[in-house]
Amino acid sequence: MATASNVLTVINQIGPEISHILSGLGERVRVVAQSRDISEPWKTGKADILLTGPSAAWRNAPDTPPVGWNSSLRWVQIASAGVDGFPEWLLQGREITTGRGNAAGPIAEYVLLALLARAKRFETFKPLSPEEWVQQASVVKHNAPLGSLAGQTLGLAGYGAIGQQIARLARSFGMTVLVWRRSAWTDGEVGRENVQPVADLGTLFERSDHLVLALPLTSETDRIVGAAVLARAKPGLHLVNVARGKLIDEAALLGSLDHGRVAAATLDVTATEPPPAGHPFYTHPKIRLTPHISWSGPDVLASLGQRITRNFENFLQGRPLEARLDLSRGY
Repeated sequence: MATASNVLTVINQIGPEISHILSGLGERVRVVAQSRDISEPWKTGKADILLTGPSAAWRNAPDTPPVGWNSSLRWVQIASAGVDGFPEWLLQGREITTGRGNAAGPIAEYVLLALLARAKRFETFKPLSPEEWVQQASVVKHNAPLGSLAGQTLGLAGYGAIGQQIARLARSFGMTVLVWRRSAWTDGEVGRENVQPVADLGTLFERSDHLVLALPLTSETDRIVGAAVLARAKPGLHLVNVARGKLIDEAALLGSLDHGRVAAATLDVTATEPPPAGHPFYTHPKIRLTPHISWSGPDVLASLGQRITRNFENFLQGRPLEARLDLSRGY
């Protein structure tokens, strides 16, 4: 039986499903549930471990540790892959692990749905009468056949777990996959992954029919997709962002869409979420906007719980934790 001195106190702000999963750890942990919408999530008493996720409270947290901050926290598990919405004082001086790669499957499926909808012009077909049915069928049959992903080029900016899963699905549709990432490639890695590296982001925009942003948001990637990069886009480009809204200069994107350089954009993320009332993204005819839902899937929370359970065992045994944050890289 665990004694009071070696029982770990865990604050769970992710949800009751995680508390249920952690019950399998028995008496080694004491789980204290808190609402995910708590106004001051940093008030954790004398807890050893914090399980938390993105929230307005964290985004608006003070720049310096507030009164009541428990600086003796030993480990913080963040549910999301990105940590850009959290204050630096939370991320320093303790183990930080993330949900990196946990939602790669659902996000990749979302991307393929967006690509297929674009290629098949899916949203343009909604006949409201027999006459419109005949008219739309005739257009496809005689003048404008539907497109295909086969033979198209997909550009991936970022090649972590999400990018790799997107590449696997895209290749199954017969797409050529180009990748730009900041870390160096090895010859063996390129051959194994069956992708084509490109040297810079501008080249990726020049050569892609569809381009997916799957980069973390860091000081180096903030608004990395600006006017200069967009000016190099292959005419007809479809841009998809499932990463962070601040990767894109939104004014530059609107200009590119209006001038026809970029033909369409599927945006699951925006710089401000939700965008303010009246924002052009809500009504722009070339933008498909979704409310940051690409990560959602039936097994995402269970998978996160399993990773947390493994990491608890690693933590208790003094072994390295999975999906640790590398502060020097920002993810």
